Amino acid sequence: MKLTVNGEIREVDAAPDTPLLWVLRDALDVKGPKYGCGIAACGACTVWVDGAPMRSCSVALGDVTGAVTTIEGLGQALGAATSAPGEPPVLTAVQQAWADEQVPQCGYCQSGQIMAAAALLRDNPAPSD
Repeated sequence: MKLTVNGEIREVDAAPDTPLLWVLRDALDVKGPKYGCGIAACGACTVWVDGAPMRSCSVALGDVTGAVTTIEGLGQALGAATSAPGEPPVLTAVQQAWADEQVPQCGYCQSGQIMAAAALLRDNPAPSD
């Protein structure tokens, strides 16, 4: 099966009922989405599928019909500048705010939170509290 991940078409050899999270982490070596709860409650595994935030632990590979964006491809998906090979990545505004405000504690679930926040702000640039 072919799957577009972070703008790159990738070949995947996995059963259609395999959770997208395991395809990303184990088959494609994309480590940004994390396993947290396995029941789509915590959000550590959040990715975008065709621009919509989804919990990749509960989405079967066979149900993925659009492009997948992970924290590694967020900047590209939002049209941010890219860094030169070997240089640190250019952060999106949400990622930079996360760093500026020193949000991370252990950091394990941060990629999922950033993906959810970026989707919210992309769709609603001025949300209420």
